Amino acid sequence: MNLPRQLHPWTVTPQEAIAIQQRLRSQVIEEPITRPVRFVAGCDISFDKGSDLVYAGVVVLSLLDLSEVARGTAVTRVGFPYIPGLLSFRESPAVLEAWSRLQTTPDALLVDGQGLAHPRRFGIACHLGLLLDLVSIGCAKSLLVGRFEEPLPQAGSYSPLIDREETVGVALRTEDHVNPVFVSIGHRTTLEDAIQLVLRCTRGYRLPEPTRQAHLLVNALRRGEAHPGSPSSVQESLF
Repeated sequence: MNLPRQLHPWTVTPQEAIAIQQRLRSQVIEEPITRPVRFVAGCDISFDKGSDLVYAGVVVLSLLDLSEVARGTAVTRVGFPYIPGLLSFRESPAVLEAWSRLQTTPDALLVDGQGLAHPRRFGIACHLGLLLDLVSIGCAKSLLVGRFEEPLPQAGSYSPLIDREETVGVALRTEDHVNPVFVSIGHRTTLEDAIQLVLRCTRGYRLPEPTRQAHLLVNALRRGEAHPGSPSSVQESLF
């Protein structure tokens, strides 16, 4: 398992968090995915509204058939306030704790959040990808920055997401006639490769399966219904 690099402390002020984002942005790598992708992870978190607990989950799927091959979970306490644009400092520590419990090393990570489609071009998908030195993609349900024209209603259609005259991602229709998701580069991918991998991971729902399954896992964990484990069935797949 590739453990995260220690690039900065997590106990910081909002001003220090912004400075960290600005410093790390230049380290994000935009490049084609050249190594085979066999296992794709999705991550998500769920907050307990009655306490300061946060439930994190990472689910790893085989790209060949989108079957689950591993999962990791964690329950931690929130250590950073809710501030739009700084959600990585609130959510990443719990995600990384769950990541450390995986028994399979993923080749790519889909994040329910922003990558470059962020005010400082360093959303949580960039942050996690850089810390893990891994292909990472932001696939968000809602818009944080930018404007776009509605893509065509067919699955696979997309339109550019423009912020300050820069293309920072796309609005991607993953299924016919559903609302688009917002895909952006996290780390070690191009936008075109990110689009293709998200579509490859989509199966009948608006959200790609890795993040959809992670969402189901963390909500079940919060309700006390989850049964963390690591399925051993593994199959080959290439992207």
